[in-house]
Amino acid sequence: MSHLFDPLKLGATEIRNRVWVSPMCQYSAVDGVPTDWHLVHLGQFAVGGAGLVMAEATAVAPEGRISAADTGLWNDEQVTAWRRITDFLREQGSTPAVQLAHAGRKASTTAPWEGDGTLPAADGGWQTVSSTSNAFGALAAPRALTEDEVAAIPQQFADAARRSAEAGFEVVELHFAHGYLAHQFYSPLVNDRTDRYGGDFDGRVRLLLEIVDAVREVWPAGRPLLARLSATDWVEGGWTGDDSVRLSRLLAEHGVDLVDASTGGAVPDARIPVGSGYQTRFARQIKLEAEVPTGAVGLITSPQQAEEVVSSGSADVVLLGRELLRDPHWPLHAADELHAENIWPKQYVRARRA
Repeated sequence: MSHLFDPLKLGATEIRNRVWVSPMCQYSAVDGVPTDWHLVHLGQFAVGGAGLVMAEATAVAPEGRISAADTGLWNDEQVTAWRRITDFLREQGSTPAVQLAHAGRKASTTAPWEGDGTLPAADGGWQTVSSTSNAFGALAAPRALTEDEVAAIPQQFADAARRSAEAGFEVVELHFAHGYLAHQFYSPLVNDRTDRYGGDFDGRVRLLLEIVDAVREVWPAGRPLLARLSATDWVEGGWTGDDSVRLSRLLAEHGVDLVDASTGGAVPDARIPVGSGYQTRFARQIKLEAEVPTGAVGLITSPQQAEEVVSSGSADVVLLGRELLRDPHWPLHAADELHAENIWPKQYVRARRA
């Protein structure tokens, strides 16, 4: 019997299976507004049987975009455009989710196919902000946020969460990973502040907890709230798996329902041992030691591997990215291979019989 295709209930929301779509930036929005590309890109995963389809890192403010072509949720035009997409995802049986983000010092970059540097001001680039005034690699140096400016960030996330509900999303994930703004605060490799948002562990995680509290005040009761963490910096003296356990307990106390365990991104010189399922052990550590539901992500490619992650108790769900780009119908094929209940859309009945 497959556990991968068991439903999962978080809060009052039941998600049809444990195969979830990891957020993947598309660099194809216009002024933060998703386009037909996003409808087709995300819609294919719902048709393909994914339990939860998560939209890309979606900025809570214009200056929080990774690139000028990122999606956003800071105005009503964006809400209307997202509603068309979430309606379609729901019609196919998937749970629509969105990852809310602020890129901090890793914002204002070019799209990947245009290089990997800072977007010049002449082309629409902007001054980035961070916990620090130190740059990430060769990117332009950010401006260190004042204490009052940091204290205002939770409201930006809360406003975006309110718009997420209006846009039809049923799950919100807070992007606290990959070297973006929140990670720039909790990583000791980046945060060099001496105010209440810096220094020891409690100071460095303060912003994250304030964001969770602000979002929980406006996010509808019973709808799941997730957080993606970089569970390790992969650098001596950096953030560790034990730190993630400690933070995950706090996040759960403040209203987070599941921790999505990724890694890395705080500094450019980390040596990451990339390999099959290389991050799953952090999801397992957080799940067992913090006693918080977790998601595993990172080079999970085969149905048997995904099934093992869930059935062994290493994580409650798996999040797939590149593998779903290669095969958007991966969940349909996996369900057949694992002899799970038929989840093929009725429109595909001839294809399944072939």
